[in-house]
Parts: sequence; C-alpha cells; structure tokens
Amino acid sequence: MKKLFGHPESLERIQTKYCAGCGHGVIHRLITELIDEMGIRGHTVITNPVGCSIWADLYFKFDSVQPPHGRTPAAATGIKRLLPDHLVICYQGDGDLAAIGTAEIIHAANRGEKFTTIFVNNAIYGMTGGQMAPTTLVGQKAATAPLGRDPVEAGMGYPIRVSELLSQLEGTRYIARGAVDTPANVRKTKSYIRKAFQAQMSGVGFTMVEILSPCPTNWGMSPVDAIDWLQNNMIPFYHLGEIKNQLEAVTASVPKEAAK
Repeated sequence: MKKLFGHPESLERIQTKYCAGCGHGVIHRLITELIDEMGIRGHTVITNPVGCSIWADLYFKFDSVQPPHGRTPAAATGIKRLLPDHLVICYQGDGDLAAIGTAEIIHAANRGEKFTTIFVNNAIYGMTGGQMAPTTLVGQKAATAPLGRDPVEAGMGYPIRVSELLSQLEGTRYIARGAVDTPANVRKTKSYIRKAFQAQMSGVGFTMVEILSPCPTNWGMSPVDAIDWLQNNMIPFYHLGEIKNQLEAVTASVPKEAAK
C-alpha cells in the first residue's frame, strides 16, 4: 500500500513552543519534507537567530547554528564556503532580516552567496513583544505604533518589500514569495522552496523564499481572524509568486561536474 501521509524523518516529534495559529510549524514541515525527499539530511545545516526562529533547532534532526541577532547571513556565508556540498539554510524573521540584519542580507545577496534564505514575514516583531517591524503595514497597530503605522505625520516610514529590493541585485538568482494561509498556497510555497534548494545544490547564486505567515498573538486576533487579515491585507501588498527566476539560464551554463 502506498504511503500518502506521514511524519517527516527530519522533523522531531515534540510538542511545539509556537503560539496557536503560528505559521512556523507549517514552514518547518515543508523544509523537512523537502530534505527527506532530496535525501540530504546528513548534508544540511540551518542557521537560526534571535526571534521566534530561535526555537527552530529544537525541531530539526540536522545540524544548526544560532548566530547573534541579524548576523545569520554572515554565519551562513562562512558555513557554505567551508562546506560547499551542504545545503545551508538561513532561517530569519522580518525583524531580524529587515531591521538589525539589513546590511548582512543585502551584502550577502549582492555577493551571490550560495545559501538559501527562508524569510518568514509576519509583519511584526514576534518574540520580543509585538513592536513595529520594517514590514509592518501602513495603519497596522503594534506595541510601538498603538494608533497604527503612520509613515508621514509620525515619521514611521513605509513597509519594505524585501524580496523586490533584493531582486534588483546582480548576485540574486531566485526569489519567490509564498504564504501558508491555505493548502493551495502551502503547496506553491513548497514548490518555491524546492526550486531554491535544488538551485543551491547545483551551485548557483543567492536564493530566497519569503513566506507570509500569521502571528495571531501579536496581531491580537484569533487564528482564524489572523488568516483572514493576512489574506485581506498582507497578500494585496506583498504579492505572491516568483519575483526573480534566473535559474534556467544560470544552471544551463553550470558544468555537469559542478552541478553534481
């Protein structure tokens, strides 16, 4: 009998520390499913920094490194250069990647570092108390913006579309944005991550998949309402799909020996 569903071998069987309705657990499953399908658990390293992503190493049955806040791309750069045959994952939240780690991610992407970033965007600081993040939407309330983000009168600036920003850099080869709000979007997001992982193992440049994820606790909503809010507010601003795909042109020029 064909097995249609099961627990990924690369994912630990433990109780989650994430809040009800959080998308991290779904994203963890997608990552581990792909690692199992690709048969590379023994050649995988994940770097996860301060933030809700700091718990990630509890759930994965492969090597992990916890760099200082925002410095994950620097750690991933060193690991990938030392272990070029490994899948190296840079797992970051929006506060970590787009605020304290902005310089790190931009320069790593511009250099074309050959690791894959999984960028979890829930438009708010999660673990530290719900402060406004660089990706917080205009009018969205946060602990540091109780009346809503005001880009003009309060001088809070505008939300940053990180994927579109990085897609302008020469070193980036594949950038996509998915979401974990519906089964259909979960499947699409998995396909984006698969492309990014396969591209990395073929030796091409910087790859990243941004994933829109709900944060019911810090949005002050129920899990169901948080999904609705993501669909009605985040997706219209952060459009889903492949934002940059240069994989076919690049992999076609990679020598067969290098792609093994």
